[in-house]
Amino acid sequence: MLEVYIDAASAGNPGPSGIGIFIKGEGHHVQISEYIGHTNNHIAEFTALVRGLEEAQKLGTSIVSVRSDSKVVVTSIEKEYVKNEEFKPFLEHALTLANNFDLFFIKWIPDGQNKAADALARNAIQKEKN
Repeated sequence: MLEVYIDAASAGNPGPSGIGIFIKGEGHHVQISEYIGHTNNHIAEFTALVRGLEEAQKLGTSIVSVRSDSKVVVTSIEKEYVKNEEFKPFLEHALTLANNFDLFFIKWIPDGQNKAADALARNAIQKEKN
């Protein structure tokens, strides 16, 4: 099983945004820090989820447990619904990716348990500024 920790950061909402993904398990230890341009925090969080699932798929796992401190993302995946139409394509893409795994879990975690992904997301913005 892979544990996929995801987070996003935006310098302003909307503003310059980055995503952070920390993957561990099955002998893997992957860190992704990417600048994704000017967007709002919720879209950045959904982007982190999609990117994390894509990476887990590349690693060839069949069981994925995603951890996120975004209640919007976790609730949207659990209910398979978003109120805001702007998020719908991201939700649909994430659900399609999630269905490729034999088992998929997603769990909300507090900020304090997501420090690695948070640091990666913030670093992506910082690198872009420099």
